[in-house]
Amino acid sequence: MAMVAEFLGQLALNTESQEPKYPTVLPALDFDPEKDAARIETAIKTKGVDEQTIIDILTKRTYSQRREIAFAYERRAKKDMISALKGALSGSVESVILGLMKSTSQYDASEIRGSIKGLGTDEETLIEILCSRSKSELQEIKQVYKELFKKDLDKDVAGDTSGNFAKLLLALVQAKRDEPSTVVDYEKIDEDARKLYDAGVKTKGTDVATWISIMTERSVPHLQRVFQRYKSYSPYDMQESIMKEVKGDLQRSFLVLVQSFENKQLYFANRLHDAMKSKGCKEKVVSRIIVSRCEVDLKKICSEYKAHHGQSLQKTIVEHTKGDYQKVLLGLCGPEE
Repeated sequence: MAMVAEFLGQLALNTESQEPKYPTVLPALDFDPEKDAARIETAIKTKGVDEQTIIDILTKRTYSQRREIAFAYERRAKKDMISALKGALSGSVESVILGLMKSTSQYDASEIRGSIKGLGTDEETLIEILCSRSKSELQEIKQVYKELFKKDLDKDVAGDTSGNFAKLLLALVQAKRDEPSTVVDYEKIDEDARKLYDAGVKTKGTDVATWISIMTERSVPHLQRVFQRYKSYSPYDMQESIMKEVKGDLQRSFLVLVQSFENKQLYFANRLHDAMKSKGCKEKVVSRIIVSRCEVDLKKICSEYKAHHGQSLQKTIVEHTKGDYQKVLLGLCGPEE
């Protein structure tokens, strides 16, 4: 029973995201949690497990609906649904289905925790999540992280990273980004563009502190204009400047930030493309993006994918995955548009 409390007990926060939503997973109409719970119970008890039914139900319900199903299942079966699913499923399908039993912020918090717990750090996961989430998403992740793990996210990040990379991630976790303004401050745009140029390409060495403060504190619409203006000072665009000025995890972090500011859904589409085209599909990356974005902006990620990679995300999934794992991903992506 503890698992339900751990993953489902957290009340949804009232943090309104400024960003429009483009989900592929929408609330099921004529929703009946009791009926869904009964079908899942039968699917789990079936000899060999009826994965298809589990996938059909859970990929077509929102998190709040899945949560209701879990409570109905517990009342009905007198056992915890998450533990039952864990026992019935395995591999990548299990990780996707268990991911769906968490809210988006719980899932992100759990992925961050997994990337810094134990020996070594999974910098790639840390960078992807912390550098691509909005201010309101980061605030929610911080709160949920504390509730789930009884630890402070900033302290855990600081304890597991170092140098300017740590400073950048901590600045993001503090979520001090300005809210978008209806007033466009052209003077400030010009000043920030010049500061970014002066701190990097113009001088020998890089004033990383200036780059960090501008990129973690200014609103996204402001930064989009700053990067446009930046081109009038620098012979390179912002991404090229980052490649020239910094290296390693710091470089990767700044690039993800800039790509997310310019077109977040295209950043995720490219990431999915790289993960599936790499030798032996990087299932962890593919699962994480599809699970974490299916109730946020996966619909737009799908359209960016098709526009930039010449075929649909769904077709690429069919080419590079198989079996129940393929079915669960396609269930979350929805039909091709």
